[in-house]
Amino acid sequence: MSRRQLTGIVVSDKMQKTIVVEVERQKIYPKYQARFRVSKKYKAHDEKSEYKTGDRVVIEEMKPMSKDKRWRTIKKV
Repeated sequence: MSRRQLTGIVVSDKMQKTIVVEVERQKIYPKYQARFRVSKKYKAHDEKSEYKTGDRVVIEEMKPMSKDKRWRTIKKV
């Protein structure tokens, strides 16, 4: 089974082995068909603390590691 992958920008790397990644996507307003941006933040596991704020990364879904952490970093884009 393939796992979901998302691309986003690292907005925080202050925690140990964890980064916060903001993923942005476009939605369409139903009545006027206008596009607008929606963003969501995900906590992702970063074992070696190699990703810094501002990096664009790919994250992949995994089994829950803690209360909030359900993603892991795959690579830098």
